[in-house]
Amino acid sequence: MRRVLPRALSVLALTLSLVIGSLTPSVAAVDRAGGAAPPPPVVPRPTEWTDLGGRTALTPRTRILIDPRTAAATALPSGRAELPGPARQSVRALAEQLRTELAAVSGLTPRIAHDRRPAPGDIVVRLTDTGLGPEGHRLDTTGAVTVEAASTHGLFYGTRTLLQLLRATDPGHRALPRARAADRPAQSVRMVHLDAGRKYWQIPYLENLIRRMGDQKLNTLFLHLSESEGFRLYSPRFPGLADPDHSYSRADIERLKTFAARHHVQLMPGIEVPGHATVISEAFGIGFGADNGTGSAPCTGAHTHSHLTADWIVDMTSERAVAKTKEIVDEFAGWFDAPLFSIGAEEVPGQLADCPRVKDFLAADPDVSTLGDLLNRYINTLDDVVTRHGKRTAVYNGSEHLAAPQQTVHGPVVFITWEGTGAEPAIPGHDEIAIGPFYVTPNNYHHLYPDEPWMYDTWAPSTAPDMLGSGLVNWADYNFWSDDGYFEQHMAGARAILADRAWNASPTPGTVADFRALVARIGDPPGIRPAPAAPRTDDGRPSHRWTFDPAPYPSGWTYAGSPGNTLYAADTAGALPGTSYIINNPTQVDGDGAQGGAWRFDHDRDGVGFGGLDTAEPWTVSVRVRPTARTADQVLLSSKAGALKLMQYGTGQVGFTRYGAADHSFPYTLPLDRWTRLTWVAEPGRTSLYADGERIGTVDASIPLPLRSIGTEKASLRGDLDELLTWDEALSPGQVRDLYGKDAP
Repeated sequence: MRRVLPRALSVLALTLSLVIGSLTPSVAAVDRAGGAAPPPPVVPRPTEWTDLGGRTALTPRTRILIDPRTAAATALPSGRAELPGPARQSVRALAEQLRTELAAVSGLTPRIAHDRRPAPGDIVVRLTDTGLGPEGHRLDTTGAVTVEAASTHGLFYGTRTLLQLLRATDPGHRALPRARAADRPAQSVRMVHLDAGRKYWQIPYLENLIRRMGDQKLNTLFLHLSESEGFRLYSPRFPGLADPDHSYSRADIERLKTFAARHHVQLMPGIEVPGHATVISEAFGIGFGADNGTGSAPCTGAHTHSHLTADWIVDMTSERAVAKTKEIVDEFAGWFDAPLFSIGAEEVPGQLADCPRVKDFLAADPDVSTLGDLLNRYINTLDDVVTRHGKRTAVYNGSEHLAAPQQTVHGPVVFITWEGTGAEPAIPGHDEIAIGPFYVTPNNYHHLYPDEPWMYDTWAPSTAPDMLGSGLVNWADYNFWSDDGYFEQHMAGARAILADRAWNASPTPGTVADFRALVARIGDPPGIRPAPAAPRTDDGRPSHRWTFDPAPYPSGWTYAGSPGNTLYAADTAGALPGTSYIINNPTQVDGDGAQGGAWRFDHDRDGVGFGGLDTAEPWTVSVRVRPTARTADQVLLSSKAGALKLMQYGTGQVGFTRYGAADHSFPYTLPLDRWTRLTWVAEPGRTSLYADGERIGTVDASIPLPLRSIGTEKASLRGDLDELLTWDEALSPGQVRDLYGKDAP
């Protein structure tokens, strides 16, 4: 997890918004009388749009017309640029894709033709020098619908506008508003970042995400493919580094690259070194906690972050360790064709400089005198490898905070800045991509969600030459095994806002609520596959069971914490295991009434991350709990929507809450210092509570079963937890009594 500095004062940000907005393109929406008109229902908004009134209809006679002389081309010379990288889809392939998409949206299946005399209602897709750069395009819907651009990047984005207009402006999806647009992005990198080191993302989800990104003109999917807990690229060259069942093979990456190219999304890879690298260090024995043949004693936990081991950092003083990381970067840089390759390179702990091994090395090497020098030289060594593959290296910012009198990071290296607002470049001499304000870290330790109203109303995307773009960042801390859909529900809104603001940096019209309604009105692009529905059990078997017995991490994940950190909560009935937080942790306890093992919670920041989607009623939850203290609010299970309460705020009784609506309590207060079996049974509009198998009462209200986490960031429990089970059905009173009967000694 990365730290985020406080956001600038809103007044300053608003000032920047107005200043920068005056320097960037704006929507020129006018009606035929010359007055102001609303912008079209498109995300992102076109930078220039002239509404000419009336409609242009597509019909069964509509054709898609292309020029045979450029049918196999991808770009003209004026449509090529380092970023976003080369277009890889030909004009003909784009026309064929548009044909399929039009059929899905409108029911019409136009034929592709080469006629130079378009008829009204035809669609002309043409490569020409528009003067709008590699992604800019012109759209004219006044007769034949014409899309012109200097590359198929621009043609693709023009056809996205066309398809969104069909979806949003006509009930039959066969007519377009008559208008002309000249459209180009304010920022050349418009990015979504996924933590694919801690979490393995399913390929069908990634393909859906790529479709959505392309539809909203986002052009870079940054897959952060290694973290301390996992490595997600499998190569036979490095046995033991990645688990084949929870990583991407070369064939997987080729499939994703081909798919992404059709949606004009670059797959940008990231491998995290020298920090955040326990999985790499342990696979090859190259961490600072290993011997490494350096002649100096290993570093210890005193030389890294308190909750981690010294193997969290690759040993930059070891020739063997440096050579191995060069080998890893060299292998996987060749798998990808995006113009940027990230090596991470941040959060190296300053106390590493106190390690005798580091001190000895710095004293003996004339080219480095500080830890900052050592890190910068390491970055440059890997940058040389990346450059040989024709790419630029990207790093997260942080190295610039370490004194480095002898070594300077190579000038072409791009800094991904996770500090500040992203309104101004912060690192002189380097291009940047801003990610600071746009964090999705949906666990109850960090609890970071993008401020969508601020993003929409106030954030000013920088158009400075050294600010390449902006990115929405997802971190999977303590949600290693979460549902893909859990992250999607948290990122979708902010992703749409980022797409609009990074493309069109002019002041936004309307409110963020209006914008959300527009996104819903446009809907998903054609081709989106529905997320698989979680199977519901209705045969008395639990859907999830967390025993809190000692258990190792599953295959594909590495334990990166110091002893006692990040306990693993196995799900023996379902597929939603969890992990405790890395700094504040429950304690594993055995005996004293626990059935095999239990976890002891003694701090509000103690919790367990699951990352599950809420389950609609009916459901049942049952748990053995032994509270040891009373606090104002104690949460068993929570989500953004609601929570099950061991101690309800205001009453101290067992209950449940629908956030923003109501707190509900049952006439029951948990006794301290003894085990109690609590069971909630929910049906739509009705929830009952049982204690030790006996019914306490019923409340005429219900909530979906929250499965984000145990506890919240401010209200965890105090005491011991054991045998937490859920069902996708309402158990009968007899079944609830049987649960308690199994607990009895």
